Amino acid sequence: MELGLRPLEKEDWIDVAGIYREGIETGNATFQKEIPPWDEWNSAHLKKCRIVACHENEIIGWAALTPVSGRSVYSGVAEVSVYVSNKFKEQKIGTRLLETLISESEKEGIWTLQASIFRENDASLKLHKALGFREVGYREKIGKMDGGWRDTILLERRSRIVGK
Repeated sequence: MELGLRPLEKEDWIDVAGIYREGIETGNATFQKEIPPWDEWNSAHLKKCRIVACHENEIIGWAALTPVSGRSVYSGVAEVSVYVSNKFKEQKIGTRLLETLISESEKEGIWTLQASIFRENDASLKLHKALGFREVGYREKIGKMDGGWRDTILLERRSRIVGK
């Protein structure tokens, strides 16, 4: 499959939000229940390291980083989001997006990437572990969703280039 990767722009938001909605609807991608407006999403994510995957002029996936803290000591630590359209699952789109996100994050001086993944999300856990993320913790009953407690697995990837 011919796949193009490029920076995510404001004009991509409708397509990106649609893919995000698919993830929300699975119940295993995020605690988020509603798609935020562009301005809210934009202010919460780093301005760099935003990527869309395109196939035949259609956005089929995206990845972005959220800072874990506003404190300067954590300026090189970010949380990963990777979403792929349901129509393009199991085609290594997530792998390409995450590989590119890792590379771009290191160019931006980020030394640690982290991900908090529902324990039921086997595909995401497998993807992250395949690209060098390691399990560093288990967060029991970290948040409520649809009236029940949810657990997450915390993973991190330390750069071999940045922060040595």
